[in-house]
Amino acid sequence: MSFAQTVALGALAGFTIFIGLPVGRLQLLSRRTRVALAMFSVGVLAFIFVDVMSNGLSIVDDALTAFKDDKETLWYVIWLVILMAAGFTAGSAGLAVLERRMRGVGTRKPPIAGGAEAATIGATEPEPLALELYEARRHALRVSLTIAAAIGVHNFAEGLAIGVSARAGAISLATVLIIGFALHNATEGFGIVGPLGDVKPSWRWLGLAGLIGGGPTFLGSIVGYAVTSDPLELAFYACAGGAILYVIGEIWNGMRRYGHRELGLLMVSAGFLIGVLTDLVVSYGGA
Repeated sequence: MSFAQTVALGALAGFTIFIGLPVGRLQLLSRRTRVALAMFSVGVLAFIFVDVMSNGLSIVDDALTAFKDDKETLWYVIWLVILMAAGFTAGSAGLAVLERRMRGVGTRKPPIAGGAEAATIGATEPEPLALELYEARRHALRVSLTIAAAIGVHNFAEGLAIGVSARAGAISLATVLIIGFALHNATEGFGIVGPLGDVKPSWRWLGLAGLIGGGPTFLGSIVGYAVTSDPLELAFYACAGGAILYVIGEIWNGMRRYGHRELGLLMVSAGFLIGVLTDLVVSYGGA
């Protein structure tokens, strides 16, 4: 498989994420339906978490096996463990710190009472309820973009797998990987827009979220075709795992106040099952 074919098919696998994104603009959905969609996305993300962490652990396990067979050094195994821990921390705690700092950007302190600025703002300042709705909208969009970024890191690792298999001449494996990842990425669009709730995103925002979430598959196929590196792949898997765990916590906390607990848990199971079924397509090809 040529470089151009690999890149084109990698792009196709990545941009199927746009299939599920337009659901975020539907305004006819009830609160119950939106809770179901959000919790379905949690199920999909839970499977992706299991998937990326198992792939990351397999790299460390392979290095440990090589060390036992005197084919690798102990320091290399230790380095991989440290790299995995650092990537997971950056993806989870790092995102929490970044999100907290982003939350404070643009927050305006109230002016001194009685001043001229207070009189000017008092005439034009929205009501507290409007400000609360505005902040809630910003938070929902920010969480969804965080999900897109976490999925993007995961998809970069998927792109690496496509590029490596194509470069090695395993055309049938590369083809099955592309089909499997394309089906898998199609469900990830729901994971991005699920937490939006009543917020209706713009088409520009959906385009940006799709590029952040699906574009890395395209970039990963380029890098994977040119470079093969287990530490690089492990770093992306670990970072993606930490980020996805953080995002799951954010969605779960956000949806608890709406109720429908039993429905939510059923949809988590459904989302996880969909992730398993799409992954079986990849496993069937021998990945």
